[in-house]
Amino acid sequence: MPTSKSLAADLVLDNAIIIPVGGPARRLGSLAIQRDRIVSVGEVGELRHLIGGSTEVVDLGGKTVVPGFNDAHNHMQAFGASLNEVRLQPGTVNSVEEIVEAVAARATVAAEGSWVIGTGYDDNKLAEGRHPTRQELDRVSPTNPVLLNHTSGHFCVVNTAAMRLARIGEVEVPTGGVVALGEDGTPSGLLEEQAQQLVRHLLHPRSLATLVENIGAASDVYLREGITSCQEAGVGGILGTAEPLEVAAYQEARRSGRLQVRVTMMPAVETLHITGHHPDDEEPFVLDLGLHSGFGDEWLKFGAVKIFADGSLIGRTAAMFEDFEGEPGNAGYFQMPEEQLHSLILRAHRSGWQVATHAIGDRAVSSVLDAYGEAQRRWPRPDTRHRIEHCGMCRADDIDRMANLGVIPVPQGRFISEIGDGMAKAVGSRRADCYRQASLASAGIPVAGSSDRPVVAGAPLLGIHDLVNQRTASGAEFNPQEAVSAEEALRFYTANSAYAAFDEDNKGSLEVGKLADLVVLDADPTTAGLESIGEIGVLATMVGGQFRFEAAI
Repeated sequence: MPTSKSLAADLVLDNAIIIPVGGPARRLGSLAIQRDRIVSVGEVGELRHLIGGSTEVVDLGGKTVVPGFNDAHNHMQAFGASLNEVRLQPGTVNSVEEIVEAVAARATVAAEGSWVIGTGYDDNKLAEGRHPTRQELDRVSPTNPVLLNHTSGHFCVVNTAAMRLARIGEVEVPTGGVVALGEDGTPSGLLEEQAQQLVRHLLHPRSLATLVENIGAASDVYLREGITSCQEAGVGGILGTAEPLEVAAYQEARRSGRLQVRVTMMPAVETLHITGHHPDDEEPFVLDLGLHSGFGDEWLKFGAVKIFADGSLIGRTAAMFEDFEGEPGNAGYFQMPEEQLHSLILRAHRSGWQVATHAIGDRAVSSVLDAYGEAQRRWPRPDTRHRIEHCGMCRADDIDRMANLGVIPVPQGRFISEIGDGMAKAVGSRRADCYRQASLASAGIPVAGSSDRPVVAGAPLLGIHDLVNQRTASGAEFNPQEAVSAEEALRFYTANSAYAAFDEDNKGSLEVGKLADLVVLDADPTTAGLESIGEIGVLATMVGGQFRFEAAI
């Protein structure tokens, strides 16, 4: 049927299995796009009236189309940086000695005095079951400073050259951090939590050009994995990685074309401050000029403010109600006094921010919910959508509180396989309270899917696989009663992640009027065999009506 130029679609994807999320899948349907929006979704042949002389029609031959994946909690710039660091992930290195060998190989070619940085080691998976020591690193790099990032991000190990530059032993250890001691009573090289600031300030800030390149390198990977949107958890720097020009880097990466995915920037609470105001106004806790959650456009905007409450499960630094398994007296700790944590949450809430608090231990989760509840009682606001990042351990009554307060949990499915064995060992008999995705969803809570990359691999299909299969790297069952269906897991990474960023009107499902952000897959994740979900291939990724990655369609 002829159509006017104004009605013609720019692109029609035909003969595709369309999974819109939020409605039944269309077996062999069609989807029409004009500029950057979806203008029609129908059965095969129903959209002929939208095809004009300039319309491109792509026959997908029965391949699957899903909404673009949205990673609700990642560290994009840090991941891009890690691509150039010494790779220490499990499987790449399996022992402390192999870590030392990898450091030696890089130190041999490094310029004199330059830093050797490694990333991704997990002491729980090393043959020795421990962290490397500074003495072992000194053996192969006596003059070049070395910094090794633990996979959790909550620890690092440094050598003596790095300790000397950081004046460890001379300067005060930041609150919420620990400089670990060896058997001889001297620093072992291991820095826990906020103690990492002692060294990281020597490496940051990075140059604007370096930040832009890191963002671009990450963007390229994300497109290959079907990610069209992500939420950057801690712009400005966390745990000592201060980057005061990071927002400018995202703007430049977008302007120059290096950033090809949409980003919601979650500023670290350290970037907020009290600013001047009229006597009639509440004291604002904001970025300069009063900026807070929601400012920006469809490509770059400010989301929640990021606050740290505690540490990690595999590092046994998360704030718990009971001691970690096999460690009497160790129930973890908060990164700051609870009074200070609550004060920050209340200030941010009062100033209009959506608040996203990193809380992994059950005591931390409960404490954060106390603060969210108090904030709403003192300064009621509709639809705040405050978040708990990770929500690793959670008691049943706190699930009810989350539902009543409208709080959004943001867990990481991929943690189950990559660090699940370490988490299970840390929590012991309390594993049933660990990463309770099914229980949260059953309470009507819109669980958002995320990776926390570079902590673990960030491909959303891997996270969906683990949410469904609930098996650790060793093959052990992790928390099978908390398994969700493939359909539910897909919703976590699409519609729910969009909702967590107040973006549900623009993205998260394939509906008329929404952004044309989508992924073409070589199999339907909702009907594929459960154990093969992680092997499904991404054939193409579209952002704003343009294919920005194409392997084969």
